[in-house]
Amino acid sequence: MADGGEAFSARTVSSIDEIGRDVWDRFANPNPGAHNPFVSFDFLKTLEDSQSVGGQSGWAPSHLVVEEAGAVIGVAPLYAKAHSQGEYVFDHHWADAYERAGGRYYPKLVCAAPFTPVPGPRLLGRDATARAALAAAMIEVTNHVGASSLHANFLNAEDQAALTAAGALPRLGEQYHWFNRGYGAYDDFLETLASRKRKAIRRERREAAESGLTIRQLRGRDIEERHWNAMWAFYQDTGARKWGRPYLTRTFFRLVGERMADRLLLVFAFRGETPVAGALNFIGGDALYGRYWGCVEEYPFLHFELCYHQAIDYAIAHGLDRVEAGAQGEHKIARGYEPVTTRSAHWIADSGFRVAIERYLESERAHTQAEIDALSGMTPFKKG
Repeated sequence: MADGGEAFSARTVSSIDEIGRDVWDRFANPNPGAHNPFVSFDFLKTLEDSQSVGGQSGWAPSHLVVEEAGAVIGVAPLYAKAHSQGEYVFDHHWADAYERAGGRYYPKLVCAAPFTPVPGPRLLGRDATARAALAAAMIEVTNHVGASSLHANFLNAEDQAALTAAGALPRLGEQYHWFNRGYGAYDDFLETLASRKRKAIRRERREAAESGLTIRQLRGRDIEERHWNAMWAFYQDTGARKWGRPYLTRTFFRLVGERMADRLLLVFAFRGETPVAGALNFIGGDALYGRYWGCVEEYPFLHFELCYHQAIDYAIAHGLDRVEAGAQGEHKIARGYEPVTTRSAHWIADSGFRVAIERYLESERAHTQAEIDALSGMTPFKKG
């Protein structure tokens, strides 16, 4: 392939080990201050080693490598998919429509951090030219393997632009993030809220504190195997209710605890010495990412305390710019989280089907933007 007169070569590999930590992380996280743990070598390798991806999971690693004159200039996390589970950018109705029309939707290719609705870089290249080469190569690979489509999920704006320029269709979504505006303490944040909202949050936190539970934040060496046993039980409970079956294996939690302990924050609620609820967060260079929550006993407002308020406490104490609390949930707005736009890009091989999807996405983008605009007017902050 060629771009701007320069020749590039592209290949896919079935394991991130074939690329190596040094090469991968050089492109994935060149700036420690904006480190995104979900595109790091350790996170993606842990998914592979734990069989959370690969095997019978329906996620077959096919990571993309682009080279120039024999030197790697970019990589991308790429997977061949046999279903649409664990992506959080939903295309099930696209698959249904295509197959009813006689097409074969699977396999498809997905560029993403599996099971992780966290925006970030996906075209991990040395510069804009390398990202453009990755985008073009990804579409070439989609054609070459006979996949119906390519889906690049939770992109940053630059990567979405590169894929759109290569022929993919842009899509918008929404999430809710909390932003640290230089607060010195949680009360400083509360003072920016309207009186009624401030009182409601204080009541939530007070009732959670009066439940008789002890809440602890655990990091690094403080996280023991017994804590992972408890977190696994919490995760299974939530996963069984939301998805039908958990995506991650028990081995994932052990390995991620060994390999990424300095990037993890567990917030646990204990009844005596027994953990009854917990939330797992990943710590980035400038953000805290809430990922998994669960409980084996129900208490008023405990979910909000562990997942949202404690996360804000941690971000303020450690000078992080924001908290990203995962997908969906308008209830986050009342806790100070604000609606933001998320991005994806989709390349459809069948020209007729592509036209239908393009029309759908045009309408969806307008609706999504209108919803974000409306929700932005519902935040709990003082007006003016």
